Amino acid sequence: MTASEISVSKVDVSAYTIPTDAPEGDGTLRWDSTTLIICEIHAAGEIGLGYSYGNQATAFVADYLAGKCLLHRSPLDIPALHTSMLQQVRNDGSRGIASMAISALDVALWDLKAKLSGSSLVDVLGAVNTSVAAYGSGGFTTYSKQQLSAQLSGWVDDGLKSVKMKIGAEPATDAERVRTAREAIGPSANLFVDANGAYDTRQAIVFANKFAEQNVTWFEEPVSSDDLVGLRRVRDRVPGAIEIAAGEYGYDSFYFRHMLQAEAVDILQLDATRCKGFTGFLEGAAIAASFGVQISAHCAPSLHMHAGCAVSTFRHVEYFHDHARIEAMLFDGFISPRDGELRPDRSRHGIGLTFKHSDAERFLVWRSK
Repeated sequence: MTASEISVSKVDVSAYTIPTDAPEGDGTLRWDSTTLIICEIHAAGEIGLGYSYGNQATAFVADYLAGKCLLHRSPLDIPALHTSMLQQVRNDGSRGIASMAISALDVALWDLKAKLSGSSLVDVLGAVNTSVAAYGSGGFTTYSKQQLSAQLSGWVDDGLKSVKMKIGAEPATDAERVRTAREAIGPSANLFVDANGAYDTRQAIVFANKFAEQNVTWFEEPVSSDDLVGLRRVRDRVPGAIEIAAGEYGYDSFYFRHMLQAEAVDILQLDATRCKGFTGFLEGAAIAASFGVQISAHCAPSLHMHAGCAVSTFRHVEYFHDHARIEAMLFDGFISPRDGELRPDRSRHGIGLTFKHSDAERFLVWRSK
């Protein structure tokens, strides 16, 4: 079969809601489950796997877009298919749930293209590095001090050089919780904090100075990521060793450009499960590079290690507790960090993952017909 004869024969979409292993929360939200959206694109005897994390409605939109834009078309023409999906959601809005649906399908298309070429995705994208740094992420505001200490110190013991905790739900306790975290991980590991937009600008500046006493080097979303003026004010006033990070809620290149033009962040966060897949991720990375800004990947470590290896300005990937746990449980081929690094297995085709349907069945909440 020639490349021109290959076409998408079927697309399966499903959603799975997996309970957390303990109550979780951050500065602005609490949750007890995570929903995984799976997209599987069939063509020429191969299956491209893509996924996102979001509301179950994401699966409905992905199924609709697959039928309208992908069936019976060449899966190799990813730019054309990506454009078609964007056009299809014009009247509904291309951000939010629609963007996450496009993300899962775009990732599946890239996985399929790599499999059809008999290559690892990192080799299709082209590698600048063979591995990426990972940092442990969790430290939820719902955790006791004992849980917080055990999780963060456990990651450091496993070789991760940086860890991140949530703050902002109860500001009066944040400084003490950060002290507890620093004592648990020791003086050498990097300590990051994430407020998820819980503070106002004045609070964020005050707390940044307190956190600096514990050698915090990363302050994520000190105020809402939509408040670019506020982010810039915080960035201008925090101690020099603290970097301001945001961008995980960005769904397209326009959002990223506005954030960088406002000089609101030191590090731009990108999420391929939200910003329209690997196609959108690489666009965002190129925009960041044009501003001389490094990027960090938000969550979904099994996906982002591939894209990260292809980007010269890539800092690290978030080894988020929920996503790492789900990916280890439900994907064959899952890779854990070694010596603080995630290294794609280039002997496996595509993103190197196979979805464990039988193991996931108990979590199923919706499946396309």
